[in-house]
Amino acid sequence: MIISKTPVRISFFGGGTDYPEYFNEFGGCVLSTTIDKYVYITLNKIGGLLDDKYRIAYKKIELCNHIDEIEHPSVRETLRYSGILDGLDINIFSDLPARTGLGSSSSFTVGLLNALCAYNGQIKSKLQLGSEAIHIEKEILQENVGVQDQLAAAFGGLNHMKLSANGYEVNPVVISQPRKQELEDSLVLYYTGISRFATEVLTEQVEKTKEKKVLVELKDIYEMVQIGQGMLSSNSTSLSEFGKLLHTTWVAKKKLSSAISNYHLDDMYDMAMKSGALGGKLLGAGGGGFFLFFVEPEKKAKFKISMNKFVEIPFKFENEGTRIIHLS
Repeated sequence: MIISKTPVRISFFGGGTDYPEYFNEFGGCVLSTTIDKYVYITLNKIGGLLDDKYRIAYKKIELCNHIDEIEHPSVRETLRYSGILDGLDINIFSDLPARTGLGSSSSFTVGLLNALCAYNGQIKSKLQLGSEAIHIEKEILQENVGVQDQLAAAFGGLNHMKLSANGYEVNPVVISQPRKQELEDSLVLYYTGISRFATEVLTEQVEKTKEKKVLVELKDIYEMVQIGQGMLSSNSTSLSEFGKLLHTTWVAKKKLSSAISNYHLDDMYDMAMKSGALGGKLLGAGGGGFFLFFVEPEKKAKFKISMNKFVEIPFKFENEGTRIIHLS
């Protein structure tokens, strides 16, 4: 049995610049961190006593004899990409719901790739795993996704990513441990109650990017990555400025597409701001999922009382990225 464990991520700044339609020409960058919520994948070889060659269990169970019969697109194409011909039993578990803006679908692809590499006796670098997951999702599956989620899931930690037509560069943010702890203590995560398919939400945004209709907004979002990274690395700037910058990036993000927000989400955000948040943003493509808010630690207790109609998800930062936690 092989078990992989792969984190999901929260992205602070840079979302939208991680699409090839933008970064191949202008360069992109992202500031994000992974958190202690995971996608787990177990992998077992199926013996000759079973009638079916493939058993895939997630919210449904698929029993198939040929790869082409597998309905789950990422499982089907990642298996095909790996070249493994053995029959396999694949089970998928997740700490949080799918389609909620935390990059769980990419975490799944990275985790499955990692497990299949272990099955083959291969060791691939984090950059290889992230890059191959990007290839599967964007080139093979033709999904409207960026490239930050796959890299975050592979590397883990609080990172600054630089993206260009020449490749990807992922570097850990230089930050003192007390300041990193203060950042973690200032963030709260709330579920909006809405799940959605990111590719559907992103259609308008990707088209606008291709047609160069949101270049000003994306340039602003790009520049916020550098400003935010500077705030984290400097002990002379109050982290409250980081929270206020999250509000600025949310305002800019909403201009990328009419599908990013709606009345329900705007009302939830306004309630959070009136309850003491300095800023926040909807994670991922938009349209639902999770809101991340920045609240000064001394104000969090009162804030949570005001927001108690919504589901909070406590979390901590994590630093390891995808890994194999069992191999036998």
